[in-house]
Amino acid sequence: MEMQQLLSMGFPKDLASQALAATGGKSSVKATEWILNHKTLPPDPTPTQNLVPHNPSLTPSQSKINRFFHFQSPKKQENPYHPEKQHQQPEDAQSQALPNKRRKKEEQQTPHEPLSERMRPRTIDEVVGQDHLLAKKSLLRSAIDSSRLPSVIFWGPPGTGKTSIARAIVNSSSISSTYRFVSLSAVISGVKDVRDAVEEAKKLKLKNRKIRTVLFVDEVHRFNKSQQDSFLPVIEDGSVVFMGATTENPSFHLITPLLSRCRVLTLNPLEPDHIATLLRRAAADVDKGLARSVAARIGINEEAVQFLSENCDGDARVALNALEISATTVAARLGNHVEQFADEIEEGNEGGCALAVVTLDEVKEALQCKHLAYDRAGEQHYNLISALHKSMRGSDADASIYWLARMLEGGENPLYVARRLIRFASEDVGLADPLAMAQAVACYQACHFIGMPECNVNLAQCVAYLALAPKSVSVYRAIEAAQKVVRESAGQNEGVPLHLRNAPTKLMKELEYGKGYIYPPDNPCSSSQTYLPQSLGDMNGGMNEELRLILQESRNIEKPRLVRKGPNEMPLDQLEEMFLDQMFFFGEEHVFHELA
Repeated sequence: MEMQQLLSMGFPKDLASQALAATGGKSSVKATEWILNHKTLPPDPTPTQNLVPHNPSLTPSQSKINRFFHFQSPKKQENPYHPEKQHQQPEDAQSQALPNKRRKKEEQQTPHEPLSERMRPRTIDEVVGQDHLLAKKSLLRSAIDSSRLPSVIFWGPPGTGKTSIARAIVNSSSISSTYRFVSLSAVISGVKDVRDAVEEAKKLKLKNRKIRTVLFVDEVHRFNKSQQDSFLPVIEDGSVVFMGATTENPSFHLITPLLSRCRVLTLNPLEPDHIATLLRRAAADVDKGLARSVAARIGINEEAVQFLSENCDGDARVALNALEISATTVAARLGNHVEQFADEIEEGNEGGCALAVVTLDEVKEALQCKHLAYDRAGEQHYNLISALHKSMRGSDADASIYWLARMLEGGENPLYVARRLIRFASEDVGLADPLAMAQAVACYQACHFIGMPECNVNLAQCVAYLALAPKSVSVYRAIEAAQKVVRESAGQNEGVPLHLRNAPTKLMKELEYGKGYIYPPDNPCSSSQTYLPQSLGDMNGGMNEELRLILQESRNIEKPRLVRKGPNEMPLDQLEEMFLDQMFFFGEEHVFHELA
């Protein structure tokens, strides 16, 4: 094996054998080092003049190694033994000698930034949307005008301008000369990177007290608690102005001391008209827009603009990326016209009409499906389940099914929704309709058996049933009040009364366990027996009054024979008709009539 490796490197067989014998024959690396350091090497019969540059300091064997690796010296030096090299130009001179058109084409072939990155606003006046933060009298505007930036945390959904606003603030003319912008990402950076940035900021502050450093940390919620602690002292002593960006709720993901030192600014999803403005700007900008993505002037019609702006869920990055993909598809059909447009740009003629237009079909193909802002363990997750719960509590079947659909389309686990429905059946429906619990449990079993997407109709049926069912929170209030009594140790939480204890042994009977217990089936009319501890036995005295009233309400509820909604009552056979009346929003009447 070692012999084959040495032969493949160009060494003669006898020299390879001699090297292996001298080094033990177990390592081709040691044998190669022996050959290179050996002084009495045989001449190399293989000519190498045409393969590698001649260098008198190289041994013949070294020349073979260089040829094996296609070696070329990185240093372009003039050699008196090769006078023809004196006529070669340096690499930079060669690139300058290239025709202007050829250099332009090479630049266009190099990888470029995504359209969403190139179209970031350079100044605060170019930012679209977030008017509540960028108004004339707002916190940020006042800070920029006074050239005194506070430490802030930008919190908002993706693609709403958190990073763009931070960069635009520092690039504003009023403070660009007094602040230096340093950007880090918590996804790829650590405490060491933060310390290096802080040390550099301190050194710069010592040299020039007028210049301060803005340390921007994207996805700051990715840092753990100890990593977030590293920001506290440098924010406190003013070494840096801290700016963080996060898509997660700062209350849950950022430490309290950091929140105490920063102002949290909330960004809202962009409105459709804001997205439309950005799309038109990208199509019209020759320097940074679509023209640089596909080397051709591509337009976009209003129908495509409207579709993208309404289906990106307020995320500008999603809209711009979809527009860039659409333009690439259109440019692929232009063929030679793209090169012709590139030549016009080189000649300084960037005007003219668009070669093609992005239509609705290209945009739909690029977007594939509507973008939904949803996270299964974050802010949107809890917001939507809260909306579903409150809509069912308010007996609004339309809204309930809508929020259910939002969760399912976002990829929510159906079993999680089914578990929440079981809770709702007892908490909000309770004794007003005991069948609601059976409906919810059956729904959970159905979701467990068949899964998504088939179980969506099981969830919708249960959600509609619970939304239209009569509501009673007496059971919920009763258990809450009872637990409050136990927590507050009302009645000292004394032991179980003796007549309620079981007496399976002789000793326990001798201790009067179970003595005096009245068996209700044999004495249905007996009312003298009590079941509460002695301190709570007096319903009008010792027991908590709130608990007494709630328990009394629970006992007075009868099993429903009618399905009630508010003050009105209707027989069970009219439930389907009422449900159809409420479901006009979804236009599904024909489905139920066919089933009937």
